[in-house]
Amino acid sequence: MSRFLNSRLKTFDPYIPGEQPTDTAYIKLNTNESPYPPPPGVVKAINESEVNKLNLYPNPDASGLIDKIAGFYSVGAENIVVGNGSDELLAFAFQAFFEKGVIFPDITYGFYPVYAKLYDVPYTQARLRDDLTIGIDDYIDAGKNIVIANPNAPTGTALSQEEIEKIVKSNPNQLVLIDEAYIDFGGVSAIPLTKNYDNLLVIHTYSKARSMAGARLAYAIANEAIISDLKMMKYSFNPYNVNRLTQAAGIAALDEAKYYEKNNNEIIKTREYTAAQLKNLGFEMTGSKANFLFAKHPYIGGEELYIKLKSKGILIRHWDIERIKNYVRITIGTKEQMEKLLKAVTEIVRGTEA
Repeated sequence: MSRFLNSRLKTFDPYIPGEQPTDTAYIKLNTNESPYPPPPGVVKAINESEVNKLNLYPNPDASGLIDKIAGFYSVGAENIVVGNGSDELLAFAFQAFFEKGVIFPDITYGFYPVYAKLYDVPYTQARLRDDLTIGIDDYIDAGKNIVIANPNAPTGTALSQEEIEKIVKSNPNQLVLIDEAYIDFGGVSAIPLTKNYDNLLVIHTYSKARSMAGARLAYAIANEAIISDLKMMKYSFNPYNVNRLTQAAGIAALDEAKYYEKNNNEIIKTREYTAAQLKNLGFEMTGSKANFLFAKHPYIGGEELYIKLKSKGILIRHWDIERIKNYVRITIGTKEQMEKLLKAVTEIVRGTEA
């Protein structure tokens, strides 16, 4: 580090993203991307006419995209702000709302503690239950702002809409942020609740269920006052945060609901198939409602499985965290990709048990 770095950041640990190999040698099951490309309508929207306008700034209001999202969810345009991926919107929220503190699970999306430290936000981590599910009692009358990924990452478990509502209702003077990156793979969204509660903020991303991780697009839905605050953050940081090609793709994607529904149903089907096969090999798993599985085996550690699969050309995700060090997170790919994973895992497990 340089001698100019702020002293507060000299012991700072940044978020570490999953490996992004530059070649195609690996089956990539480590970053929860969709295995399916964007639909033709989205590709068509990124046309020569739009490319030829790259010398011009995009619409900072993203009004066309916001109007389209508003119509899709039957909310007002004043209830939406868009961001350069959900991480940007999360960063805005941590800066704008959480100076008095926030609570989130001890095992969850790794950016939450990073943002808390980066923006000097006091935070508390509520311990997941022994089965790695979220205990809602930890968030009832919490007396502080709340952030919950639903379904949770990396565990994949989900709270019901009724449970989310109990948390929101019991904390009327606190902001409750629900990060729904994986909601389309088996969860029930809290977006309808934003019409009834002025302390609820829901964030969605195009990265997972809409096959647009490389486009960097997300949106937040909440009451007008919360959205106004987030827009203030956006215009104070980067008014042109969503480029014109991404705006065009985002609009087109909302006309492709059948395409995404088909793909997401296939991912769910493949997830359940893979889970059943892994159970037959002795794996234990959380009840995932996301596009990944969180699994462990009694005879092989998580790091060992990660290393051995990587040597066979398959990337998965492992964390060196005590409570989950024996687990790995496996993104659900195509059926063909998962068959290759299962073949490799079978060879590894049987070799270990022998």
